[in-house]
Amino acid sequence: MKSDLEISQSTPKESIFDIASKLNISADGLEPYGKYIAKVPFSLIDDERVNKSHLILVTAMSPTRAGIGKTTVCIGLSMALNRMNRKSVLALREPSLGPCFGMKGGATGGGYSQVIPMEKINLHFTGDFHAITSAHNMIAALLDNYIYQHRDDGFFMKEVTWKRVLDVNDRNLRNIVTGLGKKSNGVTMESGFDITPASEIMAILCLSCDEEDLRQRIDNIILGIDGEGKPFHVSQLGVTGSIIALLMDALHPNLVQTTEHTSAFVHGGPFANIAHGCNSIIATKMAMTYGDYVVTEAGFGADLGAEKFLDIKCRTAGIHPVVCVLVCTTRGIDVHGLDNLDRHIENLQKMNQRVVVTLNRFATDTDEQVEEIMAHCQQKGVAFAINEAFMKGGEGCLELAQVITDMIGTNPSDHIEYVYSLDEKVEDKISRVAQEIYRADKVLFKPTAKRKLEQIKEWGFENLPVCIAKTQYSFTDDAKIMGAPEHFNITIRDVELNAGAGMIVAIAGEMLRMPGLPKSPQAERIDVVDGVLTGLS
Repeated sequence: MKSDLEISQSTPKESIFDIASKLNISADGLEPYGKYIAKVPFSLIDDERVNKSHLILVTAMSPTRAGIGKTTVCIGLSMALNRMNRKSVLALREPSLGPCFGMKGGATGGGYSQVIPMEKINLHFTGDFHAITSAHNMIAALLDNYIYQHRDDGFFMKEVTWKRVLDVNDRNLRNIVTGLGKKSNGVTMESGFDITPASEIMAILCLSCDEEDLRQRIDNIILGIDGEGKPFHVSQLGVTGSIIALLMDALHPNLVQTTEHTSAFVHGGPFANIAHGCNSIIATKMAMTYGDYVVTEAGFGADLGAEKFLDIKCRTAGIHPVVCVLVCTTRGIDVHGLDNLDRHIENLQKMNQRVVVTLNRFATDTDEQVEEIMAHCQQKGVAFAINEAFMKGGEGCLELAQVITDMIGTNPSDHIEYVYSLDEKVEDKISRVAQEIYRADKVLFKPTAKRKLEQIKEWGFENLPVCIAKTQYSFTDDAKIMGAPEHFNITIRDVELNAGAGMIVAIAGEMLRMPGLPKSPQAERIDVVDGVLTGLS
């Protein structure tokens, strides 16, 4: 079989103007980036149409190191719905360069279920990630300059919490010292780098509804603690307008196509293990404006992506899915067991979601393995369908699409039962997620986390939702503990207040916000041969 890249490069593509025309978007409404990619202005969102659209969330059991294939299933499902003459549109996240050149590879689907042009989307795309990186680091530079220029006036920061970001896996930059050397080099202080998908600017872009909302959120970013012990905001620098200028184009969602010419809005890319793991609200609402059925995803397993999608994104946007698709693989079952699948099902049902389990089938799966998973779901009373999105594209997801449309027609989800209410104490919100979703016995807060929680209470930010940064490979905060463990504790070692994004990030265990590269990164296999990109998976 051809590689993902070869399939993408050999697939005939339609002009982006033709793709837009299918959605009744005129050429005048597009800002094209070449022949097959365009920006679409967020002003085209129609809330009345959004409210009539059927939103389908694709999530998964706990993944293996090779993943589970959610994006591939998303794409195959949307293409299958269009094969059934249901008007379907995709809303997906943008890939990060870190995984592309690291261990995971690209994030545009796989096999015959891809968004294309795969190589452009996986690499620089329309520059959204670069704009976010630039905006974030511009704030860091402006803050450093403000401290330097005003220190003779008696101004100082007790603590600077705003780091820098880079869309590359670089462990050497996790902790750094800046301002070394002579006085004119700035004020010496500790700092560090997170990866761009962990940037608060990324979260802000993905949770903003329009330019005014974006401006307010940037104003509200807390950069640290001033000499009087008060939070120091971006608004106090007086530079919000310049940051908006850097993000103007990035705020508009990107329109591309799939291997079967289904329309896809690909926009924003926070990771679910260190951020909230969903594409932008703007892209989702844009897709819901133009699609009767919109397929979207939330990163990693349902304990991370789906919980945050429901508790954070849906609560912010005022939307809800009508069905949740839970993807599993035989490899995932081998690693984690059926109990892991069951726990994800129960968690989604606890949040009042109708669930369809789909087995992402591969050629190596035996009939016995498939029948065991099917029988197990039947015994649990959960809808089940096999899909072969990777090998067959939309045709391989017709069974899944039929099960979903039947459920939407007879018994869709009509609201979300949130895990916590916003007026609870932050500690209680974190504990609810850890105990009710992860099934921990209790939550242990380290001294740094306790201090930060007291600070959040003092500053009046307790009413925000919580976003737990945790390993994706386990319900616990230990990546080595597989399956559906019980009788464990979750340790929260730090807490970060993302006042601009409107959430509180609780960091569990040894979770890092700047990944490292593996011994043999994918970068060793990527090349350009006779002008053609090779090795990108």
